[in-house]
Amino acid sequence: MPCPDQPFVLVCPTFADGEGRGAVPKQVIRFLNDPGRRALLRGVIGAGNRNFGMTFALAARVIAEKCRIPILYRFELAGTPTDLQRVRDGLDEFWGMTCLTP
Repeated sequence: MPCPDQPFVLVCPTFADGEGRGAVPKQVIRFLNDPGRRALLRGVIGAGNRNFGMTFALAARVIAEKCRIPILYRFELAGTPTDLQRVRDGLDEFWGMTCLTP
């Protein structure tokens, strides 16, 4: 299991059934159940399949809500070259931001 030592953004697929159950992969749940790892989580990027409607990128929504972090981006399946560039640009901007709260 990876053990990050600095803040990170998680990229997570969604594997939900038609009702949304099982959206967050078990490996990701185990990873985030560790308080030390969870404390370093700053945002989530979600992947999914738009054919599944309301469950598209559901794992990102679940993680964001439970960990009180922002969803930074969502993309379909493996993403497109445009998605990749948007994520790169967005992460550059995200990590360059100054926190305004103490």
